[in-house]
Amino acid sequence: MPVFHTKTIESILDPVAQQVSKLVILHEEAEEGIPMPDLQQPVRSVSNAVSNLVKVGRDTINSSDDPILRQDMPAALMRVERSSKLLEEASQMLKDDPFSSPARKRLIEGSGGILQATSALLLCFDESEVRKIIRECHRVLDYLAVAEVIETLDELVQFLRDLSPCLSKVSREVSAREKELTHQVHSEILVRCLEQVKTLAPILICSMKIYIHIVSQGGKGAEEAAENRNYLAQRMTDEINEIIRVLQLTSYDEEQSELDNLTVLKKLQNAIANKINAANDWLLDPNAVRGGVGEKSLRQIIEAAQKVAERCLPQDANTINKVCSDLTTMTDALCELRQEGKGATPQAESLARGIREKLGDLQQAVMSAVLAVDKAGLQQTAHTVQGRLDQARKWLSNPGQDDKGLGRRAINAIVEEGRKVADGLPGIQKAEILQLCDEVDSLSRQLGDLCAQGKGNTPQAQEIARRLSQKLHELKEKINQAVVNRVVEDFIDIVSPLKQFTEAVLAPEGTPNRDQNFADKAAHLQQFSTRAVKTAKMVAAGGSGGNKKLAEALQSAANQVDSLTPQLISAGSIRMNYPSSKAADEHFENLRQQYADTLTKVRNLCDEATDSADFIK
Repeated sequence: MPVFHTKTIESILDPVAQQVSKLVILHEEAEEGIPMPDLQQPVRSVSNAVSNLVKVGRDTINSSDDPILRQDMPAALMRVERSSKLLEEASQMLKDDPFSSPARKRLIEGSGGILQATSALLLCFDESEVRKIIRECHRVLDYLAVAEVIETLDELVQFLRDLSPCLSKVSREVSAREKELTHQVHSEILVRCLEQVKTLAPILICSMKIYIHIVSQGGKGAEEAAENRNYLAQRMTDEINEIIRVLQLTSYDEEQSELDNLTVLKKLQNAIANKINAANDWLLDPNAVRGGVGEKSLRQIIEAAQKVAERCLPQDANTINKVCSDLTTMTDALCELRQEGKGATPQAESLARGIREKLGDLQQAVMSAVLAVDKAGLQQTAHTVQGRLDQARKWLSNPGQDDKGLGRRAINAIVEEGRKVADGLPGIQKAEILQLCDEVDSLSRQLGDLCAQGKGNTPQAQEIARRLSQKLHELKEKINQAVVNRVVEDFIDIVSPLKQFTEAVLAPEGTPNRDQNFADKAAHLQQFSTRAVKTAKMVAAGGSGGNKKLAEALQSAANQVDSLTPQLISAGSIRMNYPSSKAADEHFENLRQQYADTLTKVRNLCDEATDSADFIK
């Protein structure tokens, strides 16, 4: 795994690190009585390089308009100069006495200090470059935020003129950045997000065009068109936000079987912090309308906090959920008052003030919850059956050891997943899995009770652990078999539902039962999608063989199919109402292609998961 996160930093610091390693070896040899060689010449070379580096650093500070760089870089420059001075002093002392212990100590301190300070210097500059890209990303987000208020073709033309150069710049800079990264995972995420943004941008513009067309004619379907537009703008916003998140990463633990619980919590905490200003701006504006960016930010803060509650300690979860519940009620009430034109009344202003205070309480509660998880070392149960089995087996191999309840929670999650799988199965298969779930649940409770009494190492506990391990294995096999069967049933034909729906949409005006046929085929497409999504999520949880990357890709693609289906149906409805509109036709075709591509991706990922040796063994 690479030590440095960009190729430029790696190319500069690698030689420095090698020189430091050589000095460490010389130091160790001197400990064994071998005299240190004369280092004045190499140290002089290092000093010259440091002088040049400091000069470039000071020039950078003077020419930069980045206040963070101007604040952080001087300290790093001082550390580099101080370390270089230590090296010079050490080389002079060693020339006088090749066995000098204080000189050797100073040599190691100086060389290590140069490596660390140079690393800090380069990182300071690199972070400044990343901030420049992020500023451009935020400009794109600002334009996307106003997409929903564009209501004329002239406004759309201006929107496009403003957005296009920003998007092009982000595309160029992110593309160059991903080639510079040494962590392949980060690079792949940036490439994937950028591709999505490039694909979605013209589809968003088309959806805005059809919305304007409908509104200007005062025709049917304005609500569906607005929903299509908002969905696509949100999809693009999500991709840009993911780009911003990944741009700021400097390390990746490739050995992790899944995202660490604390990392997820901190990500959610950052998401809340990023949206708080927009939410407060909305609360301070008594004339702000319902459904705007500020209200959405407020709702998203509540959602993110609820996700934090799912992953933290019970007492913190209760506090967060209570504040979230209060915030939802208060926000709903404020929206109603503003909708009625009463946003400036004392009642509304008091509510807005109360919400702002509650938001502060929520941020504090989330921060406390994250700190408590960090302190307790609370680990989240794995998100695949294989991962949960590994956590359960670790506990069952030594039930007397306190694992903070992780093994028991993992078993509960496997049982819950088993019951979910059983829901979609016919009689005998369903009964078999439910019976195994009950047996595993009962044995887990018995073992948990014995452990709570301090009897986890007794022969009785060991026997229950052995039986529980066997039953868990049986349950896993049954889940795997059921998932394979569901994949075969649900993905054997992914073409017909979309084909039949498309035919219904494109049926000419005057076709008998045209509207009813459309409604029937739309309902059938929705049913098919719902079942396919449910099966895909089942495979992600129960059938990815512990492959984190595959499980996450499948979960993401399934969520896209789920959110895209109603948008496709709305686009179909618009196309039916405006059969002669080129914009409506193009809009429907865009979303139809998106749906077809995403569904094919889901099927291929399911095939990959259910074909893997880990899964079928």
